Amino acid sequence: MSTSTSREEVLKAEAEKHIPPGYDPDLYKIRHSAAHIMAQAVMERFPGARIAIGPPVEDGFYYDFELPRSPTEEDLAWIEARMKEIIRGKHPFHVREVSVEEARELFQGQPYKLELIEGLARGQYDEYGNKLPEDQRPQITVYQHDTFVDLCRGPHVEHTGQIRPNAIKITQVAGAYWRGDERNPMLTRIYGTAWRTQKELKAYLRRLEEAKKRDHRRLGRELAIFALEPEMVGPGLVLWQPNGAVVRDQLERFLKGEQLKRGYQPVYTPHIARVKLFQTSGHYPYYADSMFPPLTVDEQEIYLLKPMNCPFHILIYKQRLRSYRELPSATPSSAPSTASSRAAKCWA
Repeated sequence: MSTSTSREEVLKAEAEKHIPPGYDPDLYKIRHSAAHIMAQAVMERFPGARIAIGPPVEDGFYYDFELPRSPTEEDLAWIEARMKEIIRGKHPFHVREVSVEEARELFQGQPYKLELIEGLARGQYDEYGNKLPEDQRPQITVYQHDTFVDLCRGPHVEHTGQIRPNAIKITQVAGAYWRGDERNPMLTRIYGTAWRTQKELKAYLRRLEEAKKRDHRRLGRELAIFALEPEMVGPGLVLWQPNGAVVRDQLERFLKGEQLKRGYQPVYTPHIARVKLFQTSGHYPYYADSMFPPLTVDEQEIYLLKPMNCPFHILIYKQRLRSYRELPSATPSSAPSTASSRAAKCWA
């Protein structure tokens, strides 16, 4: 066995470690490989397109592109047909390690890949732009099948023929900001799915159709329960209509009644607080990237929108001296709460 071949086998074995826990390894490799195959087909359909990232996700995969125009139904049909041709070609997936300089040369004219390469070179981000632990400096690897080369850590199937042409499908097209930041360019995200067999694919598509019938967004609109205005208000921010307000009020009354039965006491806390509170609690240093940005006053970061209740509840609890007798009792949950146990329980 040559040195290059043995090194490739080592890299492929290392790539297996990147399969997320709970994800079927075979399906992960099928879908990851299908994402690369789709990217090749898209690049052939749209010469000069710029590629971003293409990971497997739950039940499928996607790839983000900067395209000269929005893909039409005809484009998507062509891409899916071309994917099946590539699969039938049984093209091997080869991997090799490259230097930063070689990676930059390989992806000239691909700004999103070049940005990821710089993150890899600094040891800050992986191939998908996710932050890395400080002590982890990844190697830079590229995978190639047929004419398509991608910045990737794997893993993949051995060759495209290990994917069944009748078990893949492009499912939808959506918009996605580069790296999830609305200040970045809006890219075209093409979703697909891939399975071991055509039977599994058909079963999945049936589940999607059943789910559409029960889609909460459709039901909310048809039953006048709530409205969503993502462009004007924001994604996931609900405008409750009268029917929905009644349902919400009844649920809140039920939950409050159940909490009171179990000895909880209501409290109210502000929707914002100084950054110092979350620095003291330890939340801010670890979760700043997933929290809303601070509100600035006189160019200083002063307030944060409340991401959780617990720091506020701790401040309420420390307003007076406490006794160990106020700790929750060890009685079964069905037993009546004592005064001391109630003092330690609250909700907001």
